[in-house]
Amino acid sequence: MPYRKLTIEDVAHEAGVSRATASRVLNNARGVSEELRDRVNRVVADLGYRPNAAARALASGRRDVLDLVVIACRTDAHMFGAVPYYSRVIAGVMAALAGGDVQLRVNVTEPAGAPELIDRVAQSATAGAVLVNVPPELAARFHARCRRVVSLGATAPQVPAVEPENSRGAYDAVAFLHRIGCRRIAAIHGPEANTCAAGRRAGHLEAVRELGLADLAVDGGFSRECGYAAAARLLAEHPDVDGIFAACDQMAAGAVQAITDAGRRVPGDIAVVGFDDSVVAACMSPPLTSMRLPVEDMAAAATRALLEGAAAPHWRRFFAIDLVVRDSTGPDAALLIPPTRSLDRSSALTGRR
Repeated sequence: MPYRKLTIEDVAHEAGVSRATASRVLNNARGVSEELRDRVNRVVADLGYRPNAAARALASGRRDVLDLVVIACRTDAHMFGAVPYYSRVIAGVMAALAGGDVQLRVNVTEPAGAPELIDRVAQSATAGAVLVNVPPELAARFHARCRRVVSLGATAPQVPAVEPENSRGAYDAVAFLHRIGCRRIAAIHGPEANTCAAGRRAGHLEAVRELGLADLAVDGGFSRECGYAAAARLLAEHPDVDGIFAACDQMAAGAVQAITDAGRRVPGDIAVVGFDDSVVAACMSPPLTSMRLPVEDMAAAATRALLEGAAAPHWRRFFAIDLVVRDSTGPDAALLIPPTRSLDRSSALTGRR
């Protein structure tokens, strides 16, 4: 069913109050009884209503704040600004906020501090929150306390989300390695608890089954060090590997270094495909073939959904992931790019599913 944007009149009607009363409650104005205030707030939570951020700022004289909530590993949390993925998220959010009156507040924590941060931000959120690397159970916990939230990545069913087609992207990466002649294709997977890594793992397994390949894979973390260690292990256990799919560009960079340190060549002996198409991919030697994750567009879409009040429960928007061919898969690989998929799901699916 198509989703109609909620209005303050919908809130007032559902709560059985006038539009003026509903407005006073939403703006924390005086002159409303506690009973009516509680009733309106319950309806707002139940409906997932979010007033237009710019209009609210004009009416109240206050500037709203959009919270970016990031759960990062210890290394990423201490070097947040240096991780390409997070800088791309911020760039996308800021592009959507440009020209408005909403400020950005960045909240970063390690997993141990995540529940406390989730509860604190849910209590204080105004324009809403974009969640990054927040597990489904914690995203659902946030959503139960504050409906003004969008997850960047797959999450609990009720939580609004912007999702890249991770499974399809990983499938295409493995299929491309097979298309250019690789037959012993290994995968370096990301953390099991990460939903994006889980999607890429599923896509790899689907390709392995359909192409009749051996399931050669090692788990790791989204870092260069983990990619190096995983590739070194793969080369020791499976010296005949001729293609590697890494679930992020940083792991791919580590894999290329491990291959080179082992006296082998990329792409002459082993072709490598990464995932993200971050600045890391273009700056590597050789430049890395990678699956293009449209991070900036996804972050901007999540932000606009919050500002426009479009992110109802179960709302989803999907983004396709495209192959960007560079030298890590050979000089002639670009000639073998498969045709564009007929299904384009990069447009919004703005209803309940």
